[in-house]
Amino acid sequence: MGYHENKKCIEACLKCAALCNHCAASCLQEADTKMMATCIQLDMECAALCYAAAQLMSLGSSKAAALCKICAELCEACANECSKHSNIHCKECADACRECAAECKKM
Repeated sequence: MGYHENKKCIEACLKCAALCNHCAASCLQEADTKMMATCIQLDMECAALCYAAAQLMSLGSSKAAALCKICAELCEACANECSKHSNIHCKECADACRECAAECKKM
């Protein structure tokens, strides 16, 4: 299975990665960045893993499904952390993470 078969999941992963990067950058602009440290860390980890999952799916890798399982777990953790914060960038990130987790679980 390659790009066309996994298109919906690939797109969810890429959207999630972009919004996680946006969230991390925005959290660094918050007044209390120390309070946002866990959010920032999970954002960066989630973005990295989402990019990797999208790449493996695009390549048709036999390891894509296994990576997607881990990606779903990390996306859920990131969504849970982002949900603790009231700013718009964390809300957008949490929504994208939940969408990505749902798609990755289908793999």
